[in-house]
Amino acid sequence: MKKYSIQMAISKATCLKVLDNVKKTGKRILVTKKGEPIALVIPPPPPSKEKGWLGCMRGTVKIKGDIVSPVIGEEDWEALNIETSA
Repeated sequence: MKKYSIQMAISKATCLKVLDNVKKTGKRILVTKKGEPIALVIPPPPPSKEKGWLGCMRGTVKIKGDIVSPVIGEEDWEALNIETSA
């Protein structure tokens, strides 16, 4: 039989404490009832890394056309066509 970190008899009083200990330490526990193995408690797999919000939209946008030049020509800008009166 494979060796486990801890082999113990389980009772209602110690159940939650034992489960918390498995999660915290990462050690497997073989649960026995009257000396007979009835369950193997193993820690959960590590949580998957969630991607951060920075860069989450990468590769989802397509640029069409020139994004640097003005949309309209300089001759259509009102601010450039204002004549100064002296």
